[in-house]
Amino acid sequence: MDVLERLREISLALPEAAEKPFGGHTAPSFRVRDKLFLMTSEDGLSAMFKAGPGVQEALVAESPERFFVPKYVGSKGWVGARLDVDHDWDEIAELVEDSYRLIAPKRLSALLDRG
Repeated sequence: MDVLERLREISLALPEAAEKPFGGHTAPSFRVRDKLFLMTSEDGLSAMFKAGPGVQEALVAESPERFFVPKYVGSKGWVGARLDVDHDWDEIAELVEDSYRLIAPKRLSALLDRG
């Protein structure tokens, strides 16, 4: 399975998640209630997701070969993940779910706790 397919599988498993490109881009992006929680770059080499306070700094400091502060949204706490390196896909799934929880309404987020 290629990297974008893995991200698609992880993202679309979340309640009411939908794939919808961002702005004029054609790269896969994922939303809940039309709010972005995961974006991929046009070249397919990176993905960006929202993270809680301190997570961006910790990931980038711990693994700068895998994570980075993305342009435009980095100042808002989003984290970039390089997709052309080996990743722990359980960790990526957890980070995507955390991003979803930060964006989704509480009712939808609570559905993840029931499963």
